[in-house]
Amino acid sequence: MAMIDNKDLNPELIKNVDPDLQPTKKRIMGPVSYGASMMGGCVSIGTFSMGAGLIGALTVTQAVLAMTIGCLVIAIALVFIGNCGHKYGIPYTIQLRSSFGTTGIKIPGMLRGVPAIIWFGFQSWVGAGAINSCTKILFGFDNLPLIYALFTILQVALAIKGFEGIKWMENISCVFIVVILVYMLYIVKTQFATEISDVFSGIQGTWGMPFWAATTSFLGIYSTMICNASDYARNLEHKVGPVSTGSIYTLAILPVTLFMGLIGLLVTAATGNSDPVAVFSTTMDSKFLTIVTLLFIAFAQVTTNVLNNIVPPAYVLMESFKMKWSHATIAVGALSVCCMPWKLVTAESAAGLNLFTQLYSAFLGPIFAVMVVDYYILRKQKLDINDMYDKEGAFKGVNWNAVIAIVFGSVCSLLIVELSWYVSLIPTGVAYYLLMKTRGSKGFRKGTIFE
Repeated sequence: MAMIDNKDLNPELIKNVDPDLQPTKKRIMGPVSYGASMMGGCVSIGTFSMGAGLIGALTVTQAVLAMTIGCLVIAIALVFIGNCGHKYGIPYTIQLRSSFGTTGIKIPGMLRGVPAIIWFGFQSWVGAGAINSCTKILFGFDNLPLIYALFTILQVALAIKGFEGIKWMENISCVFIVVILVYMLYIVKTQFATEISDVFSGIQGTWGMPFWAATTSFLGIYSTMICNASDYARNLEHKVGPVSTGSIYTLAILPVTLFMGLIGLLVTAATGNSDPVAVFSTTMDSKFLTIVTLLFIAFAQVTTNVLNNIVPPAYVLMESFKMKWSHATIAVGALSVCCMPWKLVTAESAAGLNLFTQLYSAFLGPIFAVMVVDYYILRKQKLDINDMYDKEGAFKGVNWNAVIAIVFGSVCSLLIVELSWYVSLIPTGVAYYLLMKTRGSKGFRKGTIFE
């Protein structure tokens, strides 16, 4: 892969650009470090809920296969989008300029940012609940709202340190996360073996729509992550090629998704409770093991939130509203509280979270399709880095072709909400290609095959 020399970038174009949005000058992650970071960032408590949502629809084997398919699609999609950031060192918000325009990027930016903020709030509340259970067991102290506020502040403070701090936190947590996940699955299978057997003995499963909808649900958790893959890949060493990168994503995402999805599925089947904090705080044989498991649940939220749910929307706020990194991360934390996450963790919300994931996937799939067509088909993976940072240049304003294409693709995907992400891809990609061919503006056609 050819390296892009940042010396070719006109310094006048970036003199007022926040350093975090400029092309990466130093690649701080090798393959092992990058894989560990991705693994830590993928321990989403939402995966428990996605697994819980499969009760009554699929057998355990079908659930495992659905998760696996979803993860493989995620890995491939991450490579496609992340290649641009890896090659040019630019973040998601800058990458969008060639397809949506310097003003138009606010649309896909917000569509990416809103789900991240909601998940940040959801996972912070769950993590705070785990910490609150620990303090109640150890000290008799029970004040979930206060712990939630402090926990949110802690995560924002960690994010303010930037990717260098995130890298070490994710790397250190990786081994701990895997060991505890294996242990949690073992506890579930041994303590609830009879209940699990009784529930699944009457489930025949299906290979029809519910199965493929399940792949969309697990894919949907990471569909936000897919769009801003460049935010991560820009920190990966240049020497790591696409095949190796895809392998890293698969090895990082698949194990934790399988473990967490299965734990959510089996725990809910056995207890009827989809809240892992409530289950593991009452079923462990040992106080020590209870504390360790609950602390893992809390810690897992930190590793995921900081990487996946604070960084992307913070970049969007920085680009859209000229905010500093520290101010943007604080704003993300405040907005996550406004989402009232305590309403999302109830048992009644498990199915709703599945639907929510499928709905926002209906909008993120089209964004993915536009980015892929623009970068690979229209521009042949060649960008003029000066054009990308010139706010008064070729990509000034809004590329309405991209906006029309994602609206069209979203409408198509909503016809089959269960498969929203998949259904949106071809209609959006074809629409964007034809629009650029027939009504592409001179500016946005610069550097494309239609120029």
